[in-house]
Amino acid sequence: MKAVILVGGEGIRLQPLTCNLPKAIVPILNRPFLEHLLLYLRRHGISDVILAVGSLPDPIQKCLGDGSQLGVKLSFSVEESPLGTAGAVKKAEAWLNDTFIVFNGDILTEIDLSKMIEQHQKEKPKVSIALTPVDNPTLYGVVETDAKGSVKRFVEKPTWDKVTTNMINAGIYILETGVLRYIPPATRFMFEHHLFPFLLEMGEPMLAYPSDAYWIDIGTPEKYLKANHDLLLRWGKEVRVEGESQIHPTARIDGPVLIGKGCDISAEVRIKGPAVLGAHCRIAKGAVIEKAILWAGSQIAEDAVLKNCVVGAGSCIERECQILENCVLGDNVTVSAGSRLAPGARVMPDSHVPPNTGQAS
Repeated sequence: MKAVILVGGEGIRLQPLTCNLPKAIVPILNRPFLEHLLLYLRRHGISDVILAVGSLPDPIQKCLGDGSQLGVKLSFSVEESPLGTAGAVKKAEAWLNDTFIVFNGDILTEIDLSKMIEQHQKEKPKVSIALTPVDNPTLYGVVETDAKGSVKRFVEKPTWDKVTTNMINAGIYILETGVLRYIPPATRFMFEHHLFPFLLEMGEPMLAYPSDAYWIDIGTPEKYLKANHDLLLRWGKEVRVEGESQIHPTARIDGPVLIGKGCDISAEVRIKGPAVLGAHCRIAKGAVIEKAILWAGSQIAEDAVLKNCVVGAGSCIERECQILENCVLGDNVTVSAGSRLAPGARVMPDSHVPPNTGQAS
């Protein structure tokens, strides 16, 4: 069985992290996000994958190549203009000659794909849709089902008085190739708003696969940060160091922490997990890194404090700065000495934050 991964989005919600890098390859635990997804598919016996790419396809191709290093075969279907979720799959139709899987390209999950495939092969619907529970279904499109698990209705962002279920579309589908004839070619067309409601009107069988397994959409900085933390917390208190790094004996590191190769951690540094340091980060004397994700080449000066934030590649945090809760810095940002970024601040790539202002210029 083949899989199509939809990675054509521009990643606007994840900016400034996606200004220079496609969402599909932002680092999760120092590995491109798609690498995690491809290994998940391989664990479930899926090794032939089509990437439906749009925005910035070249970095993805350069990063992943043909997939052979991960034990998969990658093909690339490149959109010249946005085609939507179903339109992108229609463009890849030439690769699809049997039952296939579609994945939204920003999902990190442990849904049992093998069992979902087994259910689909047994029940033989035209479409199977994975569902996942959420605390606040008013933020999503919910999927109503009957007692037998057949899909009956899609409700987009219902108000609380109209909520009948907390199960939402998890962005994982198994489809029979026959449904592709309902998707117009070279047209922006969505599974959620166009194809699936149409199939229901046509009376085509659609089956739900509900699961309470781990599931997260990494499409916002907050969710991106949480995904890293969630994976790290499974390690317990472990501290992992990739390759050779210099760590001063007076540095205190409380796991879970991942330290990339070539890092230099100076005296009296405090790192409290869950935290990630990308390759070749430099952490100067007395700096505090707490629940932060640092991309490769970040430079953190003396006595700087970073808490529950994301710092883009090559950024420079000067001495005695404070980068606080949910701040997100793009690549190559410089924050001047003594500056304090308020919680939730967003700083675009190549910006400079002047001293004491907390504002980018």
